[in-house]
Amino acid sequence: MKFSTSAVAFVIATTPSVNAFAGMKMSSARDSVIWTPSWKSGARDEAFGPITQYCPSLNQALRRKTRTVECGPIKFGSEHPIVRQTMGTTNTADVDATMEQIMRCADKGFDLVRITVQGKREADACMKIREGLFKKGYDIPLCADMHFQPKVAMMVADALEKIRINPGNFVDGTKDFDEHVYETEEDFARERDYLVESFTPLVEKCRTLNRAMRIGTNHGSLSSRVLSFYGDTPRGMVESAIEFADIARSLDYHNFVFSMKASNPMVMVQAYRLLAAEQYRLDWDYPLHLGVTEAGEGEDGRMKSAIGIGTLLADGLGDTVRVSLTEDPEFEYEPCNRLITISDEHLYTSNDGAKSQQDAVEPYLDTRDIQSFSRRSGDVEGLSNGEIDKENPRLSGGWLDPNGSVLVPVSGEMFASENVQYLYQALGFKVSLGMPFRDVASVDSIVLTSLPSEEDMVNLNRLSDLGVGIILPSDMCSSVKGSIAMMSLKDSISKDENLPAGASRVALVVDGSESIDELDQLEKANPAFLLLKISPSVSRLHAGRRIFEHLKATDNSIPVIHYYSSDTDDKSELALQLGSQLGSLLADGNGDGVLIEDTSGKFDLDFIRTTSFGLLQGCRMRNTKTEFVSCPSCGRTLFDLQETTAKIQESTGHLPGVTVAVMGCIVNGPGEMADADFGYVGTVPGKIDLYYGKEVVKKNVQEDAAVEALVELIKEYGMWREKEEAEELVAA
Repeated sequence: MKFSTSAVAFVIATTPSVNAFAGMKMSSARDSVIWTPSWKSGARDEAFGPITQYCPSLNQALRRKTRTVECGPIKFGSEHPIVRQTMGTTNTADVDATMEQIMRCADKGFDLVRITVQGKREADACMKIREGLFKKGYDIPLCADMHFQPKVAMMVADALEKIRINPGNFVDGTKDFDEHVYETEEDFARERDYLVESFTPLVEKCRTLNRAMRIGTNHGSLSSRVLSFYGDTPRGMVESAIEFADIARSLDYHNFVFSMKASNPMVMVQAYRLLAAEQYRLDWDYPLHLGVTEAGEGEDGRMKSAIGIGTLLADGLGDTVRVSLTEDPEFEYEPCNRLITISDEHLYTSNDGAKSQQDAVEPYLDTRDIQSFSRRSGDVEGLSNGEIDKENPRLSGGWLDPNGSVLVPVSGEMFASENVQYLYQALGFKVSLGMPFRDVASVDSIVLTSLPSEEDMVNLNRLSDLGVGIILPSDMCSSVKGSIAMMSLKDSISKDENLPAGASRVALVVDGSESIDELDQLEKANPAFLLLKISPSVSRLHAGRRIFEHLKATDNSIPVIHYYSSDTDDKSELALQLGSQLGSLLADGNGDGVLIEDTSGKFDLDFIRTTSFGLLQGCRMRNTKTEFVSCPSCGRTLFDLQETTAKIQESTGHLPGVTVAVMGCIVNGPGEMADADFGYVGTVPGKIDLYYGKEVVKKNVQEDAAVEALVELIKEYGMWREKEEAEELVAA
């Protein structure tokens, strides 16, 4: 719905106590714009009321209703299929190479390709690329990726169907982190003049030519003006985009979409939810472009993308998707398409099975606050510093980790003498002289699916002596004293909450079908933790949210472990499943760990463990390895990004708690690496700048010496540790 002048007059007339546009009516360019009332002053609440929703339904998976945005032969919006897109990595000025890559992407199945446009040379090339593709029978629309260059954007609008602008640097130019002091909102608003003057010509041209536009805010590249006023926050991302949308809307231009990208999936999810909520409040209906920027490569990149994108799609948000991987663009298609397929499979209106699952969840009141993020922390028993009571290790808190726990299923035969040392290493323990010792990525508890032989029980006891939780089905507990009995809540109620013989505590399995009366028995049962193993008969997302709402309403701090069974034999598919299915609940801040059960039998235990830790790290819970933020490469990239990223990962991948950003050019760094401790940024061909935080500390380092210089920089700041070589195991 258009925000008309009459609507503004009505708002002001009916809220006389609030001057919603105080300081904004001055003789200047910004007078021509109808600005959205201030959030910071409270004027927006007075004018439009509080935020009430961020998605169509909290109980059903429905697509958010949006307008249709036209982009050449394709359309964005809720009445159309979700658009799959990628970004080229060639030098745009190389017309032939760029055309070849775009055609490969189109043949793969992509609906749109974005290409970088740094200057006039690339803008001129865009016209040749567009014409050349038409001649070869390819009408796939192209999007120009613009930074810093309003005049170049005007040129390229003649050639391409869509323009992406970044509010953080479209007008503000070179990235800086200077702090601006604004005494009043009037001071902040006064600087809108140059936004209007610079952006208006492009908006008018796009309106005239019916070009599409993406107003794409990135967490790491907010302007210093917005950073100073709103901070480095999701709210700042949203308000930055709304400013540019206000200019477009005042010029009666509505053929645009929004994006709120971040390399941190938690920030990305909160920003998109907040933007969607503001759109509901303002009665706007613009489509959303989803993406986790600089997600990386391999399973980790797919996992992070699935956490962010999958979480939003599960709530019906999103009209176009790009999975940003540090790989060739063709490889982005499968994860992009699969995330959309997973979303479609869970839509209430188009899938009878999904409808049945969602209808089967008992009604509940969803009280999540999407305007802020907080994590529910279960009451993890015992010591949080990793110390173990040698007299009673099983009761001293080694079972779970307060930052997020990993549990894995283990069969008894794996404790046989010929297997056990390999088992210890697969579980993440250091091994010395055959004995296991905890390490940073050791599992916290194991679920025994069968018992070891009597002579192998000593190998199991070595883990319990370290405080590892030993969880068994309740009928097996008598064989392992001090174990944790695993039983369903319903079974526990039927047995009057009595502990099975041999068990010290109980872990209750909850499947989401329990009644309120049954859930009320949780406190009486006093379990060590819950295993949330959702039944296939109910919706995982909604049943899970119902369980957490019940725990919240009853002030119950029982830790909850997400139990997920998968029969896939594909690593990428598992990453996408976990990110979208469990990540959606973890992104809500709900869950204390994961237990992944591989029913296909195709994955080794070490992979299941590291994948589990990868999920926790992607959800910003427990760091067990170096976090890499690497851009997906584009025509601006000044070095071989994939090769360089691999070298940096090999040299620095063993540093838990350290975040390293690898950025191909100054556009992505330093801004896009807002979450990183250290940055490796291309500046000119063959030269690298190294950052500590947002500060350049080494300039123009020769590329062939830059990885070693990065290692030295990490050492200089006291965040280095040497790699520990694993003890070589000799088969019995």
